[in-house]
Amino acid sequence: MKELLIIAIGSALVNNVVLSQFLGLCPFLGVSKKVDTAAGMGTAVIFVITLASAVTGAIYQFILTPLNITYLQTIVFILVIAALVQFVEMFLKKFMQPLYQALGVYLPLITTNCAVLGVALTNVQKSYGILTGVVNGFATAAGFTISIIILAGLREKMEYNDVPKAFQGMPIVLVTAGLMAIAFCGFSGLL
Repeated sequence: MKELLIIAIGSALVNNVVLSQFLGLCPFLGVSKKVDTAAGMGTAVIFVITLASAVTGAIYQFILTPLNITYLQTIVFILVIAALVQFVEMFLKKFMQPLYQALGVYLPLITTNCAVLGVALTNVQKSYGILTGVVNGFATAAGFTISIIILAGLREKMEYNDVPKAFQGMPIVLVTAGLMAIAFCGFSGLL
């Protein structure tokens, strides 16, 4: 249990997928204009990464390894992730139409979000079992959600600030994300 807690804290805060590994920046920067949209994206990412960690871990352990075809892991993982994102997209389109429209093009981008594939590959590289991989995936996605919601809150506040013309738009967002990355480096003393 202690090991799972250390992995969870490490994945969510210390080795934050966005702010320390710089994976998943496209939805991080693109969907972080409003807190509610960012929270919706974070929830979708939590669902996809957690489920992808479980499914890819099981496929790796019970199919790829026994058949000695682990060299196909990247292709198989991409196919699994694409299928899961399609499932999430169909679910949101049917049951949560406003969130589906708010996420727009960024929802299919979860398929190409390198953070999802990065977690699946990290689970394999670190020889995590299925349970440990799911904990790592959930914590990584929770760290992504924390980061995107914080950035969205800061961006909403920055709308009312007097920002120099050269920094308006994406430049100030990138500076803010950089400052957040520096702040998250402070969590490295936790473990």
